[in-house]
Amino acid sequence: MSRQLTVLLPDHLVAFIDAQIARGQASSRAAVVATAIERERRREIAEQHAAILARTDDDDGFAALAAFAARTRIVDLA
Repeated sequence: MSRQLTVLLPDHLVAFIDAQIARGQASSRAAVVATAIERERRREIAEQHAAILARTDDDDGFAALAAFAARTRIVDLA
């Protein structure tokens, strides 16, 4: 199911979205916005998973990796 939303964006973001469409990187403004929100959702989930892993005790090195990941801002998961 999809729902229609009205979103006001600054001109520079609209120009960015339109440029992506012009380059063939997206099919519509809605597709660009949906992709960006989905990417943010995945980033947030990854942060939550890293935080969970950082709280576990283990001896195989994953705790240190998870602690590092929990402190690292993930910019793009795509």
